Amino acid sequence: MPRQGTQKNKVLLLKHQLSKTQRLSYTALFLALSLVLPLAFHAFGVAGRIFLPMHIPVLLAGMLVGPFSALVVGLLGPGLSHLMTGMPPTYAVPLMTLELPVYGVIAGVLYYRLKLHVYLSLIVAMVAGRLVFGLALLVLGMFMNLPYTAATFFSAGGAVVAGLPGVVLQLALIPLLVTAVKRRTR
Repeated sequence: MPRQGTQKNKVLLLKHQLSKTQRLSYTALFLALSLVLPLAFHAFGVAGRIFLPMHIPVLLAGMLVGPFSALVVGLLGPGLSHLMTGMPPTYAVPLMTLELPVYGVIAGVLYYRLKLHVYLSLIVAMVAGRLVFGLALLVLGMFMNLPYTAATFFSAGGAVVAGLPGVVLQLALIPLLVTAVKRRTR
């Protein structure tokens, strides 16, 4: 005969954890959003390089589902988007395929696993992702002809300036969405 206390603890534990099916479903949702959001931004004539719409679902996946979900969304999003829509441009796919998983995994580890503040997690993830993008530019630039170099990227403030509206959007939107989802699921 199972003890009721143990069964009750399992039920309480499950209320705060996602099942494998839920994780898979949410990961698929965020992957779909990583394809649809850039299309929406481009439909309104807003450049993705400025507003960074593919970053939003990756960061949300990390903070709401966990680092592994963000890793999957970050790895698959740029390539699938390029194959289906032609965006991002070919040269940017490997760069973003390195950058986006870093964003999501770090956000997921800091916020989802370590329970750090949402803004701290977001800012650290953003800085790390941009650094990886710059490093990837440096390395890939040795083997490919890219439209700009890592030196140009960092010296022109490309790590922040070009995507500043996207950074502002992420800092305003993501904490609100994470808080709303957390409040709703309690």
